[in-house]
Order: sequence, then structure tokens, then C-alpha cells
Amino acid sequence: MSITTTITDKKYKKLSLQVSLTGLSFCVFDTLNQVILCVKEVHFDRFHKATKIEELFADAFNNNPELKDSYDEILVIHSNNLSTFVPEPLFDEHFLGSYLQYNTKVFDTDFFAFDEIQNYQMNAVYIPYVNINNFFIDQFGTFDYKHANTILVTKILDESKNNDDKKMIVNFNPGHFEIIVVQNQKLHLFNSFDYETPEDFIYYLLFTAEQLNMNPENFKLELLGTIAQEDDFYKIAYKYIRNIGIYDVSHLKKYNSYSTAENQKHFILFQS
Repeated sequence: MSITTTITDKKYKKLSLQVSLTGLSFCVFDTLNQVILCVKEVHFDRFHKATKIEELFADAFNNNPELKDSYDEILVIHSNNLSTFVPEPLFDEHFLGSYLQYNTKVFDTDFFAFDEIQNYQMNAVYIPYVNINNFFIDQFGTFDYKHANTILVTKILDESKNNDDKKMIVNFNPGHFEIIVVQNQKLHLFNSFDYETPEDFIYYLLFTAEQLNMNPENFKLELLGTIAQEDDFYKIAYKYIRNIGIYDVSHLKKYNSYSTAENQKHFILFQS
């Protein structure tokens, strides 16, 4: 493509979509002014199992004209618990499935992908939603894709710079949460857990802390995602862990007009 054509066709807009089997969220970036223009969520009906996932995404596209607009960049973010992190010295892209077999059930027919995280000498290995990617190929032609945990862990590591205290961050979402333990840009642990009750939640937090010799009287716990101080999940964590708070997202709010709660909820999407 010539330089003249590139300048003429430049939209200065980027679309990021975070996708799962229960719905999608998306936001539009103004790449010239470095601001977020809009964010929307689409939740699939919990009784949708008889409907093909492609049909649900097609409905979302028909009901949200922003998804049919033109963009300079399109990023699809796959959100599931079918992922792991592998240090660069142990990584071989010819054996991706072998890294996942310890924390998820893998099949010979699975398609595996990886995101290279250069600054931290590791790779995120995961199983993307191939049928959803195929749907997007029909819609967009070309696009990039990543795993949600790639963005989540990279940003948390970036923000841990020069902090020598070992810290636990929890990214809380309906039905599941991720635990990330970092210390001055070193990743000590990443894991994903399913939960139903507040008791499930605190059990996994305390068990993880025990495995890493983190004293609940001392270590810092910061909560991200869809959790607030008035929630039962927050209250039970507050009961057992002394140093607890909400993850600071003030740096994100410089680039959008959304609330603190929205910036916590869309932490991954807004930094994609």
C-alpha cells in the first residue's frame, strides 16, 4: 500500500473486542487523541446453549453498528481459562499443547496459540475460540488477536516496577477470578479459579497465600474487576486479610470519562 493511500484511508480509530462464550464487550479508541470513544457490553442469554455461538455474535453485530464501522486496527481478545504462562528458556512453539495439559483437558483437534511477552521473557500459551475467530474473518478480513490474560499480567507487571513487596492482585469476574502474585516486575504466580460462594473465594485466596508463604497479616491484596467494597466477596476477604483494597486505576481515567468501577471492570479492554 502506498503512503498516499495509507494517509487518505487513515481513520485514526481502533476497535478492541473482548470475547467469551457468555458474551462480548468492545470499545472504540481514538488513536489520534489517545482517548476511548465508547464502550459497550453484550450478554448472551444463559439459555443460549441450543444456539450456535456464531449466530449470537451475528446478532450482536446487527444490533451494534459500531462493529460494522471501518478501523485502522482491530484486536480480538479471547477470554477463557484455557491459558498458561511459560518462561522463554522452557518454551518451544512446537509443543504448545504440552504446556496446557497440566491445567486443562486438551484434545488432538485443539488449536493452540501463543503471545510473546518480550519484556518479561515468557509466552502466554492458550486455546483461542477458533469458531469465533472464523466468524471475525468473515466480518473483518484481517485482525490481530491475543489472550486476555496476556494483557492483564503484562499491565500488572508493568505497574509493579520498583515495588519490592510481594503483592497479590485478584481480577474478579462473574463465576471465575484470576490470582496474580507479583514483586517488582517478577511473576511469582498466575492461576484461574471458578467459584460459587464467598467461602470458595476466600479458600482459594488463603490457600494460594499459604503456598507462597504470604502472611495474611502482612501482604497486600488488591482487587480488580467486578467487585466493590459492599460485596460479600470483598467483606469476607477483608475479614481474613488485613491489608486489602481496590486496585488503583486512576492512570486509566486520564484517557476516558468512565467511572472508577467501569475502569476496574474493563481494565483489560481499556489497555488493549
